[in-house]
Amino acid sequence: MTPHTATASGARRRGGLGRAVAVAAFAGALACAGTALAQTKTLKMQSTWPASLTLQDNFKMFAERVEKLTAGTLKIEVHAAGQIVPPFEILDATSKKVIDGGQGISYYWVGKNKAATLFSATPAGIVGMDQMDFMGWLYEGGGWEMWQELYQKEMKLNVIAFPLMPASPQALGWFKKPIQSVEDFKGLKCRQTGIVAEVYKRMGMNTVNMPGGEIVPSAERGVIDCAEWVGGVEDLRLGLPQVWKYHYTPGPHEMSSVGEVIFNTEVWASLTPQQQEAIRSASSEVFVRWWIKWQKQNADAIEEMQTKHGTQILRTPPEILTEFFKAWDAIAQEEMAVNPFFKKVYESQKAYAAKVVPAKRFMFPPYSFGANYYFPPPSR
Repeated sequence: MTPHTATASGARRRGGLGRAVAVAAFAGALACAGTALAQTKTLKMQSTWPASLTLQDNFKMFAERVEKLTAGTLKIEVHAAGQIVPPFEILDATSKKVIDGGQGISYYWVGKNKAATLFSATPAGIVGMDQMDFMGWLYEGGGWEMWQELYQKEMKLNVIAFPLMPASPQALGWFKKPIQSVEDFKGLKCRQTGIVAEVYKRMGMNTVNMPGGEIVPSAERGVIDCAEWVGGVEDLRLGLPQVWKYHYTPGPHEMSSVGEVIFNTEVWASLTPQQQEAIRSASSEVFVRWWIKWQKQNADAIEEMQTKHGTQILRTPPEILTEFFKAWDAIAQEEMAVNPFFKKVYESQKAYAAKVVPAKRFMFPPYSFGANYYFPPPSR
């Protein structure tokens, strides 16, 4: 073999080897792509809210963050109230795997166990705690573990839950006439939900439980005289300023309420550890990111209510706030006497709050201090 022949032969061998390597690499890439495709999971989930509300935007934001944090391996189909199951059936539907999960708020489930309200930080902010105090109790005071115990052991449901949405503080509500005292509550037929409805009943209201989407039609037909929904942008989007003109805030019932995202436990177990961690991270991130956006939306909505719709935004009489606290305290004491799990959770919250709330009161300046200095309230 001449040197020229040997060189040509070697080049052919190298060329063949290169092509083989390229083919193998291409085949490997296809195999990896196929594996990734096979591992992509899509969850079907539903909320308890109408599609138009920012509460639903919270759910969408969560789905977007989960998809990005998992590099697209976990997707969530976000459905609004009623698109798969009725709004108040998402808990049972999740447990039975009719849907893979949902977004709502735990006080909707007080018919199963009144302790459910304690995991939404309602009513009355749970012995003075605000949203961040409540999150502290969940993650630093053993509350999250009790939450899972409620659903999985006390209620016997196949559900795991995480905090997602600090939709608070909320307004007292909308009324067809001015409210000056607790006496003015008496006889009014008002939309309220959860254990809050029981508190207001003791204050003289005739309460009606209904999903948010039914409030405005019921008001227009004269079925109800007043309603509590959320406040700010949520009430504006729902159409409440077109129905009533008297809007009172704040509301003692949801001073620091926190919504939830839930998953079927079998669905949760089928996720990879990285996907589970992405869900945990997304829930905490969205809790903050959605909240700060929501506060600005509420400020814009209040301005629009007043300038475009002629809404009278009024301060809730202090008597109503105080009487609500008293009524709730009485209900809590009664429930602790007959519900050991409620007692266990409530005492845990009170013990945590006893440390954090007085310290925070000491360390934090009143919000009104700076607000009144830079933006003096209008004189009346």
